[in-house]
Amino acid sequence: MIRTFMGAAFLTLFILTVGLPVIAYSLATRTSDVLYRWGKWGVSAAMRLAGVRVRAEGLENIPAGVCIFAANHVSNLDPPAALLGVPRRISFLAKKEVFKVPIVRIALRLGKIVPVNRGNTEEAIASIDRAVEILRGGISFFVFPEGKRSRDGRMLPFKKGTFVMAIEARVPVVPVSILGSRERMPKGRLATVPGEIVLRFAPAIDSKGYSIDQRDELLARVQAAVAAGLQQST
Repeated sequence: MIRTFMGAAFLTLFILTVGLPVIAYSLATRTSDVLYRWGKWGVSAAMRLAGVRVRAEGLENIPAGVCIFAANHVSNLDPPAALLGVPRRISFLAKKEVFKVPIVRIALRLGKIVPVNRGNTEEAIASIDRAVEILRGGISFFVFPEGKRSRDGRMLPFKKGTFVMAIEARVPVVPVSILGSRERMPKGRLATVPGEIVLRFAPAIDSKGYSIDQRDELLARVQAAVAAGLQQST
């Protein structure tokens, strides 16, 4: 619990002393690269203080160009682990509720994070369109196709939106199996347990051979690859 408090306290202080000036700089220059680099550094430092390490396996499976990383989701630590484990600029889809805090909303929009309202079909489609636009602009996405965290660690059925994004943007999908994050912070718990989170990258699956009508086939391949990675021992 003490290490969790240290990490949270550092992150709060970091946002106030570094984050706000960097956000102001990003607004003035209309660029987000500096914000992304400082944000990643701050998250890395907070995770280390909390005793959580991130290790990546299969980095050779990540293609050179823009892609979508599709992973299982069991913990609030999954997004920061993804941020630290992927060796390139990435963006995320996030619940619309996260954007309610004004300063957070500004930072997320500067970072190309896309809000999603799964309860509204038109807004959900608009979010996919926005994500495709960002992908075409050269930024990869890390997505959790289950749509929410699994409480017991078992994978939930994947939703189709991720694979519509991939097919429309004509980018490959990299299946990612996240191991250890549930042990570090299971759903419903605020404190972290020191230890390691592993991101296991499987070979990329090219979406160019699929039409929108075949999105279920692409979904099934990616879901099977993520499940297979979860079964392998670390």
